[in-house]
Amino acid sequence: MGDARAGPMMLVVDDEPELRALLAEYFGRHGFIVCEAADAAAARAAVAEAAPNVALLDVHMPGEDGFSLSRWLRAEHPGMGQLMLTTAGDQVDRIVGLEVGADDYVTKPFELRELLARVRALLRRLENGRAAPAAPAAASNSRRIAFGDCQLDLDERRLLAADGSEIDITAAEYELLALFARHPNRPLNRDQIMEQAHKRGWDVFDRSIDLRVMRLRRKIEIHPDKPAVIRTVRNVGYVFVPAGANEQ
Repeated sequence: MGDARAGPMMLVVDDEPELRALLAEYFGRHGFIVCEAADAAAARAAVAEAAPNVALLDVHMPGEDGFSLSRWLRAEHPGMGQLMLTTAGDQVDRIVGLEVGADDYVTKPFELRELLARVRALLRRLENGRAAPAAPAAASNSRRIAFGDCQLDLDERRLLAADGSEIDITAAEYELLALFARHPNRPLNRDQIMEQAHKRGWDVFDRSIDLRVMRLRRKIEIHPDKPAVIRTVRNVGYVFVPAGANEQ
């Protein structure tokens, strides 16, 4: 990615050349190395040359849309931050974007300063979420919390399936699981979750909590539609029940 002193690398994927040029100029002035792509094919080619730290993805593009590209990026480059650019007022775009792997979204038209703040917040979360270099210690010494049949490794910041394979989670999803792990059998309301999330640099809003819980349930629950590990507490929020898997 060039000089180690250079700023973070950003990929802007949008079929509007004027918007791409505006974002490239603005983020370039704020220390980013910006690569532009007019469609998903060009984005894949750019990523093959150098994987960026963060990608801004337009949802509606000719050919392959932003959702499909987001899903591919999450599978191929799980450590890359993703921020979706969605149509104002289209709640479906936002929900689907978060479900397929985006970390955040901004609606068009947007304020450049807000977009910059969201990108910087996302980069901070990713930096905090990166696993530290593994210490030469036995794997059995790592701190792991059971979430149903899965294991959350607090030392390596990973979620492991029952067979030991790693389950892909975002930095925000890890922070949410870690928060539940610190408060087992204690109902947490959305205000408490948001307060703790903001303290740890996770830019969150009320609706995104529900969406992330829904995504996590699909990864850790045997029956996501009847959750037993992360349960809904009516008119309160959510509660992590460590023994929940035994009741499924």
